[in-house]
Amino acid sequence: MRAATRAIVDYALPPRCPGCGVIVGDDRQFCISCWSSLDFLDGPGCAHCSTPLPTAAPGEALACGACLAEPPPFEGAPAALAYGPVARTVALRLKYGRRTGHARLIARLMARRLVALGDLDAILLVPVPLHRWRLWSRGFNQAALLADELERLTGAPRDHHMLLRVKSTASLRGKGRKERERVVAGAFALAPDAKARAKGRHLVLVDDVHASGATLRAAARALRRSGAVRVSALTWARVVPDAAGGNKFDFASLDSDMQSERMTG
Repeated sequence: MRAATRAIVDYALPPRCPGCGVIVGDDRQFCISCWSSLDFLDGPGCAHCSTPLPTAAPGEALACGACLAEPPPFEGAPAALAYGPVARTVALRLKYGRRTGHARLIARLMARRLVALGDLDAILLVPVPLHRWRLWSRGFNQAALLADELERLTGAPRDHHMLLRVKSTASLRGKGRKERERVVAGAFALAPDAKARAKGRHLVLVDDVHASGATLRAAARALRRSGAVRVSALTWARVVPDAAGGNKFDFASLDSDMQSERMTG
């Protein structure tokens, strides 16, 4: 009966590629074209922010110029993919198109990078929170959905309430680095019992897109006050200029807490 029902549903509503919408063989599966276009960030990167460093030797601990000038408040910030057309479409359809089922697909590709961050027994996943007004209007926090799926896939526990969004921030679109940092300053705070929950833990911030990094840095600074052993970050897609095909991205407009165009498709 279940197989017959599934066959009827697949005939009426066949599985479609989350990147382009063509019919595919199974749910949450990319077509060959979209899959081939994905740029997986598995190579060597900066030891601090995980920016890809193609000329570095595997296993070599190097820092990029930006981190040498100003070390970030996290130790490692890997992403599954370079930000590009397909990664962008999937992220927007999750966040604004209400395709919450995409969280499972995204988390499956993020899980490989989470394992590379270290001992899963020490890791505690902390989704970047939304301000309550944003959460009420959207109905869900995409970062929390990703953390839930990562826990299901890897067994690493998540804590939805350790980090609080205490300030509703203005749009970051079009602002320079210093102005973006000013806007998100003080946006995050720790829960009253956060220090006890973070003791001996490696806290891993979870979000969908790492663009300018202003939001991740502000959240990581708050988490560092918990006394955790280590603070890292993990995202689905990261803006890498060379991976953008020569296009110039407005980093601020891509930040994880931005309201972008709404997608209904």
